[in-house]
Order: sequence, then C-alpha cells, then structure tokens
Amino acid sequence: MRIFVKAPLLAIGALIMAVRLDPQLSVVLAVVVPIVIIFIITNMRLGFPLFMKVQKALDRVNGIMREYLSGVRVVKAFNRFQFEVEKFSVANRHLQERSTSSIRMMSIFSPAILLTVNFGIVAILWMGGFGVNNGTMQVGHIIAFINYMTQISTSLMMISMVFNMFVRARASTFRIGEVFAVEENTSWNSLKHEVTGERGRIDFENVTFSYTGQVQDAVLKNITFTIYPGETVGIIGSTGSGKSTLVNLIPRFYDVTGGTLKVDGVDVRRFHPHDLREKIAIVPQKNILFTGSVRENIQWGNERAGMDEIEQAARLAEAHDFISDAPEAYDTMIGQSGVNFSGGQKQRISIARALVRHPEILILDDSTSAVDVATEMRIKAALKKYAKGLTCLLIAQRITSVMDTDKIIVLDEGEVAGLGTHEELLEKCRVYQEIYQSQIGKEVL
Repeated sequence: MRIFVKAPLLAIGALIMAVRLDPQLSVVLAVVVPIVIIFIITNMRLGFPLFMKVQKALDRVNGIMREYLSGVRVVKAFNRFQFEVEKFSVANRHLQERSTSSIRMMSIFSPAILLTVNFGIVAILWMGGFGVNNGTMQVGHIIAFINYMTQISTSLMMISMVFNMFVRARASTFRIGEVFAVEENTSWNSLKHEVTGERGRIDFENVTFSYTGQVQDAVLKNITFTIYPGETVGIIGSTGSGKSTLVNLIPRFYDVTGGTLKVDGVDVRRFHPHDLREKIAIVPQKNILFTGSVRENIQWGNERAGMDEIEQAARLAEAHDFISDAPEAYDTMIGQSGVNFSGGQKQRISIARALVRHPEILILDDSTSAVDVATEMRIKAALKKYAKGLTCLLIAQRITSVMDTDKIIVLDEGEVAGLGTHEELLEKCRVYQEIYQSQIGKEVL
C-alpha cells in the first residue's frame, strides 16, 4: 500500500520538476509517459481474464484434492487410486497451461515498459547533445533531466508491479467479492414486541415455500399446524418430502414464500435474525465438529457455559462416558471434521453442543441416525426429564424414533399428509401406514 501511494507521488513530482527544468526536453515525456500508461492499462485488461482462468483451474485442483482426502477410504475400497491420479494430473496440467499463459503475458509488458523508458532516455541524450553543441543547453540540465526521467521510470515500474499484483489479487477475490456483494435479503420489523408468555410455541399458517420464489415451484405447500411449548413433535416422510426445508424456515435460513410462520406468537419476520436464533438450537443432518478440544466444541454452543454445564449436556446426550474414557477426557483434541470420532459419537457431541445452549426450541434433523436404538431411547428419555419446557422437533427416517412423541407430522411431496399421535396415524393416514409397514412389518398392522 505504501508503494501504491509513494510511486505516483514520486512520478508526478519528478514530472513537474522535469517540465520546469526544460520544456523542450519535456516533449519526450509527453510521448513516453502516455505509452507507458497504455501498456499498464492493457496489461490490466488482458491480465485479469487470464488470472481468472488460473484461479478457476486452481479451484479445480483444490477441489479434486479435497474430494480425494475426504473420500480416501472409498477410493481405496474401489481401487480407484490410479483414476484419481489421472484426474488430478489432467487438472494440474490445465492449471500449468493457464499459469504459463498468464505469466508469459505479464512478462511481456514489464520489459516493454522498461524499453520504452530507455528509448526516452536515449532521445533526451540525443536532443540534449544538439542543444549543448548549439549552446542552448547545459550539460548539468541534461544530467538533471535524465535523473528526473529515471525517477519517473522507476516510479512507473513500481506502479506496473503493483498493478500486476492487483490483477492477481482481483482475480483471486472476484468470486469472494460476489458473495460479499449479495445483499442481505432478510429484513425485519424493528418495532419491539412483548412476548406473549408462550415461549417455544410455533405456528405454521398456510405456509408455502419455494427456493426460486415462484409459487409454482413450491417445495412446501399450505403447511398448517401448531406446536405448543414443551411438546416433542416428530416429523417423518420420504426422502425429498421437505422435512429439512420445513425446519430451516423456523430460524429464518429462508423466508416463507406465502403464509405466516410464528414463534412465541410473533411473526418471525418481526424478529431480528440474531434474536430469533438465540431461541433456537439446531443439530443438522451433517454433524460439523470444529478443530479444537471436545470441551471447546460443546462450549461453542454457549461460550459462558462452565464445566458442570458442559458435563451435564454431555450426559444428556449420552456422550459423557466415551469422552471420559478418552486419555485427555474433555481436553481431547478433535481432528479435522472429527475424523477421530465415529459418526454416532459426533452426533452425540453435536447434541450436547445444542443442549448447553439452553434453547427454547431444539431441532434435531435426523441427528440420531448413527446412534443405536437403545442409546437413542436414553437420549430422548433424558431430554424429557431434563427439559420439560423445551419444544423439540425431531426429524427422523426411522419410525421408531418418533413413535412416542407427543404428535407426529407426516410430510408427503411438500404437504402435510397426516398429523396426530402414532395410534391415530396408524388408523387414518395412508402414508404413515406405508412407512410403518415398510419398516416394522405387515403383521403388526
């Protein structure tokens, strides 16, 4: 940044001094400086697209490496190592070609700028020589003018170098800039409201949602139901029925396309997203653990939580035993993406992280799928005992996971196909009957 400020000031100052020293020799500057500026602008205009291509090729190489490292066991299991090597080689060769093209182009302009400036110095010496012979110039003036010219050339070269770096940096940050340039489309009514006292109540009133914003593309259609404070509600349905989309509307990851969604009796669009999400804890389908200790990962849900709270949350999530069995217990370091823990263990740590938050609403998005049935039952029993006022939404693929909930919402192709207890749905909901029959058996029906 200092060079970017210093170089233009030196160039402008030297240019002014040179013109004041000898207006006749300044004709050379009037030719050289515009040519150099044209070179710099052309360098930027040609360099940016090339470095964009380099960045895309680099992204492709990084993507292949990331896929291989995350799926190394699958690669080994299917003996596809050679295939991955060839795929990486093709991407790397493509990167090499793009990089070579961009560097070749950049290497042309710097010598061209230097050559133009040197021709200018030669022209000054030639014109100055005639002036000295005619007695119209002094040798000192020529030497001083050449010094100014050298200062201008040095500054222009510095500017050229800075712009080269700028072109590369601009290509690297272009797509990041696109993300930052996206306007936040989540708005809210800044008026303060009084909480009705029904903390944890959720109302869906004819809710429709489409990712495109077009009603004809709706993935959720006319969803209407109420979840009362302290209820545990199961949500079940076939893959792609809209279960995860439904719960993602509650913390305003997306806004409803039509209808009204209320939390605590208030339209969620009246909440500031930060205030709304303070009420909610989510355990997503894909369990994310961060590099650090187990304690830090659980405390991530509530930075003010003490060790007693952390242990209590871990016990409720059936995670305390395996954490305590580790050599460093809660100070055990978690590898990248939790590679040193099993899927079930990661799920239980994620549940503990959500519980330590003490939320009004807990959303478990198929977050016990890697846990055995007995452990799952213990977790659910602990939740009922510990958090009697906690509203819990439990998305599950296994019907046994939701059978004993207060009520069950059955989704089918984005619509509510059934709502009621397990026994009620077995009697009157065809979709629920089909799920039950496929998982547990015809004879029970």
